[in-house]
Amino acid sequence: MLKKVIAQLKDWFPAPEVHAHCDGPCGVYDPAAARITAEAVLSMTKKILDLEPPASNDPTAVVAYQNTLSRFIAIKEEQAQKTKEEILILWTDYFKPVHLEQFPDLHDTFWKAAKLCSACKVEVSLEHANELLEAVETIHKIFWATKNRDIVWYKAS
Repeated sequence: MLKKVIAQLKDWFPAPEVHAHCDGPCGVYDPAAARITAEAVLSMTKKILDLEPPASNDPTAVVAYQNTLSRFIAIKEEQAQKTKEEILILWTDYFKPVHLEQFPDLHDTFWKAAKLCSACKVEVSLEHANELLEAVETIHKIFWATKNRDIVWYKAS
């Protein structure tokens, strides 16, 4: 009985057909979060490379050094993972086939950026950290071009 009533209501009040470009409401996607986390990867990489090991065998100094180093590494890896998550969300949820027509190297750009995130997690490479930030800048430019907007790329540091 209930099914008949629901079916009748659907006939009387049909739902309009809707179309969505993205998985979420428009306006929720933005590459800014990837920029922030990629900058953190670069910052932590620089801090790791600049960190001076203690000159002596002072146990307190060694522990302090190891503590600081492990914290820098943990932050670098966490931020690289967050960068990867942000760019993968853009790649899989925002970009559609029409964008691939506009940017034929779209998939390669995102794939390489995701690989750089992985490299930055397992290495301490200033070169890869800089390349990651450059890749995120490229993604920023592509993203805003799909919206016909000229949003300036800027870095916090």
